[in-house]
Amino acid sequence: MSKIRLYVTAVTAIAIAWTGAVYWNAPTPGPFAASDALLLGALAATAEFLSYVLPKAASGSIAFIPYFAAAIVAPSWTSVLLAVIVRCAAELWSRRPVLKLALNVSAHALMQLVAITVYVGFGGVGLRVLAERNLVDVTRVVGAPALAAFILALVVNNLLVHAAIALSTGRPMDSLLRQNYRGTAGIDVVSIPLVFVFAWAYVYYGPLAAAVLWVPILGLRQIQRTNVELEQTNEELLELMVKSLEARDPYTSGHSRRVQHYSTIIGRAIGLRERDIDHLSRAALLHDVGKIYEKYAAVLSKQDKLTPDEWAIIQDHPADGANLVSTMTKLRDVVPAIRHHHENWDGTGYPDGLAGEQIPVASRIIRFADTIDAMTTERPYRAPLTESQVRAEVIRCRATQFDPQIADRLLSSPLWTSIFTSPSVTVTPARPMMALLRKTPNGVQSATKAREA
Repeated sequence: MSKIRLYVTAVTAIAIAWTGAVYWNAPTPGPFAASDALLLGALAATAEFLSYVLPKAASGSIAFIPYFAAAIVAPSWTSVLLAVIVRCAAELWSRRPVLKLALNVSAHALMQLVAITVYVGFGGVGLRVLAERNLVDVTRVVGAPALAAFILALVVNNLLVHAAIALSTGRPMDSLLRQNYRGTAGIDVVSIPLVFVFAWAYVYYGPLAAAVLWVPILGLRQIQRTNVELEQTNEELLELMVKSLEARDPYTSGHSRRVQHYSTIIGRAIGLRERDIDHLSRAALLHDVGKIYEKYAAVLSKQDKLTPDEWAIIQDHPADGANLVSTMTKLRDVVPAIRHHHENWDGTGYPDGLAGEQIPVASRIIRFADTIDAMTTERPYRAPLTESQVRAEVIRCRATQFDPQIADRLLSSPLWTSIFTSPSVTVTPARPMMALLRKTPNGVQSATKAREA
């Protein structure tokens, strides 16, 4: 059995066992249990069918508001059944594969079970019971238990789903969580108090009041959905632009993605903050975007060595890329990193001849990643270099091409070896060796360094 099947089987088994335990140990549901489950389930269904797709196979909705409302209105197995039925209907409507259906339904059941267990465990009492006792000020009774229950239940649900995505895609779970929730986490946190307000309105003012309150909540979430989809479209357009560039020069197909991957590894190895790594990742993906201009087409496809004039054209691509990216407001913060990714530590690089600390940190990191990709991809005249060969080259170019401090920290980091365990990409078609020996104003440079251009 594959890891993902085993994982889903375990999650489903836990959900079934836990639900059974709650059913057998719970008191008899009150007279409103069935109607509460039906009405809150109907509102949850509207949110489930208005869910939106997040990056990397996840999805988002605000169905958790009526789910959690049911958990504090009547904390019993009936609210778990509500979540299972509504989520199962949504999965069937979307025609999910059986494995995904089982995972999503089980994750929602466990989310509801965590909410109920934590709420009751911290002394929470069902709002129906409190209403029967004519307690109007209920915040002191349910506030802290409800807050703890909602937060823990959301965390459990997100971890369960993203762990499955990480197993099936091989991507780190922390990266998936950042990508899916960096734009929506704030909305989810703000929504938590709405759960209590919504449940309170439902119990004390009736289903109609809850339905009226539900309409603007759905409207706000749809605005957030539009923002998420626009952000995702922007990311996809960037990738499309990079793929269009690499389609012009099949020899470097996949280069930008690999440089992005290596750059994030290096960024983590030297201790950059996650926000800075996100900035670095975007700059690395777009570092060669200047080559999309038509003036580079003939140079990139040339089979012979470059003339000094052609080499001068190639040296324009960092500046052209920076100018192109600067036209996009949301990408202006990566412009310096793109412009200076071919600057050398000793000042011999281009386009501006910057040296040392004058070079942006992101540019210095991309310089490493760009060179490492040149050395670890297949060439028509040699196989990819080994880890020890690449290490020797980094040491040799330390303090000339590379920032010496980054070189030292990278080579001593446990993450260094992860660069060489990534899936390799064979570069095709092979070009004649002479096409790689490109002439510079200072003479003929190495084939490895030439392909960094």
